[in-house]
Amino acid sequence: MEDEKIVALYWQRDERAIRETEKKYGRYLMGVAGRVLSDREDRRESVNDAYLRAWDSMPPHRPAVLSAYLGKLARRAAIDLWRKKGRDKRAPSEYALSLTELAECAGPDSTSQAVDAHLLAEAIDAYLRTLPDKTRWLFLRRYYYLDSVAGAARFCGVSVDAAASLLYRTRLGLKKYLQEEGFTL
Repeated sequence: MEDEKIVALYWQRDERAIRETEKKYGRYLMGVAGRVLSDREDRRESVNDAYLRAWDSMPPHRPAVLSAYLGKLARRAAIDLWRKKGRDKRAPSEYALSLTELAECAGPDSTSQAVDAHLLAEAIDAYLRTLPDKTRWLFLRRYYYLDSVAGAARFCGVSVDAAASLLYRTRLGLKKYLQEEGFTL
């Protein structure tokens, strides 16, 4: 079924919208959740939560690109569940690894210092706009889409070693930029 028809089902409050969404995007959403959560049941729970969030948000929202919208909902649901599970029980995930890598940019105390998340996001966005397209996509694939380094490298058409080096240099550049903007000590 085409995305426009699926969205129309949501707007009509027709429960077939969920079935059609699962049929078309279920594997994709499980993959998105799998980048954050290692347990299959947790992934399934977060995908189901994404379906509920889609149901609750349409209407009034009419997404332009349904796959991207659903992916964002699944990613948020998976991160919320990951946080809820508690640090001691977590198995390693791409989300945890990417947070560890980015911690050196924003500093480990940034959250406890009540940094305004919106301003930080704007600063990171401004920095990313200064990067070449390939570097920006590599960064986004790793830290937003939570791809492994190998997956991000494959997406951008570079070797894993080149991707790791570019990501390292980009994190150093981001750290310097954020320091200049007053976000870290």
